[in-house]
Amino acid sequence: MPKINVYLPDELAEAVKDTGIPVSAVCQRALEQAVRRITAIRESTADTFDPEDPTALVSFTPRARSAIKHAQRLAAAENGGVITTRHLLDGVLAEEGNLALRVLDVLEVAPATVRQELARRGGEGDREPGGPAFSTAAANALEMTTTEATGLGHNYIGCEHLLLGMISEPEGTAGRTLRALGAEYRLARRAVNAALAGYVHLRAQTAAAAPGAGAAGAGALAEVVKRELAPLVERLERLERQVGHEPGGTR
Repeated sequence: MPKINVYLPDELAEAVKDTGIPVSAVCQRALEQAVRRITAIRESTADTFDPEDPTALVSFTPRARSAIKHAQRLAAAENGGVITTRHLLDGVLAEEGNLALRVLDVLEVAPATVRQELARRGGEGDREPGGPAFSTAAANALEMTTTEATGLGHNYIGCEHLLLGMISEPEGTAGRTLRALGAEYRLARRAVNAALAGYVHLRAQTAAAAPGAGAAGAGALAEVVKRELAPLVERLERLERQVGHEPGGTR
């Protein structure tokens, strides 16, 4: 059986040893899921792709599916069905309340500004009849999305992973737009981690103090996330300036 080396940070490696987690089994399971996701993306066509099909977008959350469904509708209306990164990003922006929007807010990238810039930059080309559901750049972004989720140790794919996938993809309209507006990959990834940590912390507090806090809880979450991220963003920007890189560049 072929062997693949897996490299882990020192602290994580020690924790894995201490807990006796079966590394091979866990890695095999994660890789199997990633392969299924990527294969489904590569093999889908505009005529057969259905975001509601559980085999089409394995482990995608309802909000992430909704964002892609929105992208599919835009693509069908504009260029015969091919979904580009521009459509994917528009879908994420249209899905209110998702974590990707909170991350963009922390990074001071306004959705309205993103939409304006997307419209100015245009699309990524049309498809031939019977062609793939996604443009090359969009397919690459979705593949990177699954990689981001796996790399973060998540067993689901949400809008925050879509955002990271689009920022990582070098050629698509969405990635170029986001990076130009200051959504640099390293900051965005740290923002996702901090936002998730803030969410878990606030959810525990809210559940203990006032179940069903609703909109007030969502507003409090945004403030917690901003407060937790502010020192981190400041430190990252200072470090980047020290090494001669202005914040907002590509990775």
